[in-house]
Formats: sequence, C-alpha cells, structure tokens
Amino acid sequence: PHGDAAIYDAMVRLAQEFSQRYPLVEGHGNFGNIDGDNAAAMRYTEARLTEYAQAMLQGIDEDAVDFRDNYDGTEREPVLIPAAVPNLLANGSSGIAVGMATNIPPHNLGEICDALLHLIKSPNATNAKLVDLVHGPDFPTGGVIVESRATIEEAYATGRGSLRVRARWEVEKLTHGQFVVVITEIPYQVQKSRIVEKIAELVNERKLPLLVDVRDESTDVIRLVLEPKNRTVEPEVLMETLFRATDLETRFGINMNILGGDRVPEVMNLREVLRAYLDHRHEVLKRRTKFRLDKIESRLEVLAGFLVAYLNIDEVIRIIREYD
Repeated sequence: PHGDAAIYDAMVRLAQEFSQRYPLVEGHGNFGNIDGDNAAAMRYTEARLTEYAQAMLQGIDEDAVDFRDNYDGTEREPVLIPAAVPNLLANGSSGIAVGMATNIPPHNLGEICDALLHLIKSPNATNAKLVDLVHGPDFPTGGVIVESRATIEEAYATGRGSLRVRARWEVEKLTHGQFVVVITEIPYQVQKSRIVEKIAELVNERKLPLLVDVRDESTDVIRLVLEPKNRTVEPEVLMETLFRATDLETRFGINMNILGGDRVPEVMNLREVLRAYLDHRHEVLKRRTKFRLDKIESRLEVLAGFLVAYLNIDEVIRIIREYD
C-alpha cells in the first residue's frame, strides 16, 4: 500500500550491517554506508534473504501460523511469522504509532538463547538471573555501555530506561613519546562523517585546545585518528572532553512497548518478552506437528486403499474392464 520507494528504503535498511545486528537481507551492490550515504537506485542492486531470515519463515508452509487477506484482498499474508529466531530482541525495533512508541535495542543472539534455555528449565527465573545471561544491548556498530549493573538491571526489570553508549578507543604509541588516539567503534545510529565534521569544526573554532587534527582512515573497519596537541596531553582527559562535546557518547532510550500474543500493546520486562516468544514457539511447534501428522494420516488412508485393491486385484481388473 505504500509504493515501491518505501519498500525499497525498508529493504535497504534490512541489508545494512551497521543498522541490523543480524541482517535479514543479503544485498549485492551499493547499499549505503555508515557515513550516511544513500544506497544506489533499485535498478542497480540485487537482494535475497539471508539464512537468518529464512529461519524466521521456517514452517510457514506447514500451517504453523494463521493467514489473512492482505490490504486489498488480492493475496493472503501471515498474521504472524513462525520466527525460529527471537528477532525482536536480536535485531531490536523502533517506531512510533498512534499515541505510543517503542524502542528496543539489539542483543546478542547467543545470550538470548542462553536466557531462553534457562527460562525453559526454570519458568520462575528472576529478571536479575536473566540479566546475568543477557548482559545488555549488543549494537551492530559496537561501542561501550557505560552504566552500572543496577541501571541495566532496572531497565530490563521495568521495560524502560536509558543507557549511555560511548565510542571504543585505544592509544597508539609513536616514536619520541608521541601518541595518537584511535577510535575503532562508534555509538549506534550515529553517522561517522558527522562525528568527523563536528570534531573538525570544534578544532577550527579553538574549542578543543588539547586536539590538533582528526583523520578518518576507515576502510570497512572504523578508524578515526585523533592527534593530540603534544605528548603531555592525558588521553583520558582528551576523550572526556570529546564525549561531552560530540556524538562519541549518546544515550539509547529503552522502551519495550510490545504487542504480546493477545495483540494488546504493553511495556514488558525482559522475562515477559522471553516468555511471550517461548509461548509463540510452543504454539508453532504444536501446529507444525499436527500438520505433519495429518499428512501421514492422509497418506496411510491412501495406502490402506491400495492394500484393499491389491488384495482384490482380479475383482478390480474385472470392474475396470466391464464398467464405463
């Protein structure tokens, strides 16, 4: 209903490794970059589903989920998808609807699976125990979450919170006691070119007395090189100044407003989200199993008929010969 431009923009985002923790689309061609450049026009690109996306659809042809008419009634579409991977937590989600919004960060798939397995074994597991397994968000662009364990635990216990994310950096020693600071990971959803422009602007305006120059030496790996004024500059002090003045430190607001199995939006905590996923998978498993049993039953009925015909083969041949 939105036209091909909106669909293409959505598909491009699903193919970007810096936007999706686990891309659902494998893109061939120019699909944009972390500097904010757009993808090529759709006639220049190709796309197919990743294995991750195929796992999301596993069993869709085995009556695992209900189907309904699409917006104009010309086709059928699934109400839900089977989702063999917990995509809502793995890739996160953000959006605004009528009078409500959601903002779920991406997470590490291995950690989510550990938490799900623990919840199957111990259905009454506490949120604190689950946060031991899911340590916090895991952004596709990396970065460091600089919050206490208590803050992260509270955000997952209430379904709402705010976490500070900082760029990851290291000091590279040069000759004669000189050094440079190299930034290797930046916060999620921040354009690298904007950071470089902002730092260069502050240097030109003499608002960063500790810094002389910034260079972008990135390839497919991020590498921003910061040149301090002299070797007496403390790297930590320099970086603290930059964290305050630029997007090298951002805040990610967590708002786990989710449509549960009953299709009613509510803010859920980590345990409730994992529970809802397990309930959905349980339902999918039952429906797929029933579908397979029905197929076997129908096949057995056909074989029983063959058996009757085989045991009375002469009579069957006589009927075929003598009747129209």
